[in-house]
Amino acid sequence: MRKLLILTVVLLLAATALPAFAATYPSKPFECIAPAGPGGGWDTTMRMVTKVLLEKKLISTPMPVVNKPGGGGGVALAYLQKKKANPYSLVVFSPPLLLINLTGQTPLGYKNLTPISMLINDFGAFGVPKDSPYKNMKELMEAIKKNPKSVKVGGTSSLGSMDHVQFLVAAKAAGIEDMKSLQYIAFQGGEGLAALMGGHIDVLSTGMAELVGPFESKDINVLAVTAPKRIATGPLAAVPTMIEEGYDEVFINWRGIFGAPGMPAAERKYMEDALAKMAKTPEWKEICERNGWTQVYMNGEEFGKFLDETNEQYKTLLTDVGLFKK
Repeated sequence: MRKLLILTVVLLLAATALPAFAATYPSKPFECIAPAGPGGGWDTTMRMVTKVLLEKKLISTPMPVVNKPGGGGGVALAYLQKKKANPYSLVVFSPPLLLINLTGQTPLGYKNLTPISMLINDFGAFGVPKDSPYKNMKELMEAIKKNPKSVKVGGTSSLGSMDHVQFLVAAKAAGIEDMKSLQYIAFQGGEGLAALMGGHIDVLSTGMAELVGPFESKDINVLAVTAPKRIATGPLAAVPTMIEEGYDEVFINWRGIFGAPGMPAAERKYMEDALAKMAKTPEWKEICERNGWTQVYMNGEEFGKFLDETNEQYKTLLTDVGLFKK
């Protein structure tokens, strides 16, 4: 009888301790990781997220941003494996999280993190030199169909990563079958834009933001954006979408917040709720408008399903060009 009483007391204490622990979260500083250097999309997104969370008092403890560049996000992904079940380690990621796994750059992938919330969509664009013979996407794609090696495509991500894949999406939508013959050249930083303006490549596949300045100054032309509908404001409002050009495809540069692998359910839900509230604030809306981001909130469950579907799409495209590594 005495043993039964002791066991009952222990169980009651354990049951009451769990909610109490969750109620104290967060109680110490976070480590908020951007998987690239300062100034890029990952870094900017994480810094803006933490800024609004703190300013609106949705999170009460410090949220310093730590840059861990390298390997297209692979360095940060590997680092987070050492933080298993730690609810104070957060990271921002986008399509390379899937692509570096599918191309065999790392055995780790999105299933080695805990999806918390998708927050924004950004989109790609295809730029050509101002004196390019290609005045629209149809002319460009017809030239590739006739001779895939006649068009040099550049991008600022590695072979099989984001800029390459978004062009593959466009090429597949245009009915190009010999995608293995497409010429893709990877550049670092601003080298791609310089190569385009110098006439060393025929088209630059990159993020919309990278092309706004030179397009506005008429140094280049932009044939299409990968958004589902035309950009509402700014210089790129004059540029058609792929859909308008007759190709029923989009390419989304999604960005979202993840926790470390095995992040406890109560703490994950806390962060999910905080991010959901943040996404509804006028401050976040203004940040998204200023950066040209489209607000698309998903909770952790929805985000996980999206990642499963998107991973299969990327796998198909990379298989078509021989870059998928089993």
